[in-house]
Amino acid sequence: MKVILVNASPHEKGCTYTALSVIADTLKENGVESEILQVGKQVKHPCMGCYACQKLKKCVFDDDVVNEYAKKIAEADGFIIGEPVYYGGPASQAQMFMDRLFYSHGSEFAFKPAAAIASCRRGGLTAAMDRMNKYFTIAQMPIVSSNYWNGVHGNAPEEVLQDLEGLQIMRNLAKNMAWMIKCIDAGKKAGINTPEQEAKVRTNFIR
Repeated sequence: MKVILVNASPHEKGCTYTALSVIADTLKENGVESEILQVGKQVKHPCMGCYACQKLKKCVFDDDVVNEYAKKIAEADGFIIGEPVYYGGPASQAQMFMDRLFYSHGSEFAFKPAAAIASCRRGGLTAAMDRMNKYFTIAQMPIVSSNYWNGVHGNAPEEVLQDLEGLQIMRNLAKNMAWMIKCIDAGKKAGINTPEQEAKVRTNFIR
């Protein structure tokens, strides 16, 4: 079993990475493998809404990490994205990555447990989390929670390590993720299949 952790911060070893590392360590303690993938500065393009991915089955921009990481996420049992908070919401590179990832590959992630975590100095944590959770709900991905909002506070890694409640939230999140993917695996082995899907109905509210 494996969970892909994506670090959407431009700081490869900063606050967001510190929180993801706590999750990775706790997943390992619970018998689940993980891999932290760095996004940060590697996303070169925003989503253009060109819909080319609907025919190509991948993002038309193939010169950065989006398509490569999509394959890893699709093959994994769970997915967690971590993002820093900028101006009360998720950093732009996190949204660029997620827009293109879910436009082009979202259908491949259905029923895969997912979670978003945020790191901030003071405010904006829940707004950043809420924005990321919208990707999961439209893709039919069960959202993994903890015992409080999924985030840590601090302006530097050493400050994050002083956020004892935040660190506990990360550990509980990891334990809940491990439990959920094990339950799903047990269900599959017991012959419980994912729900049968209806053809998508799209309505337009302009009359």
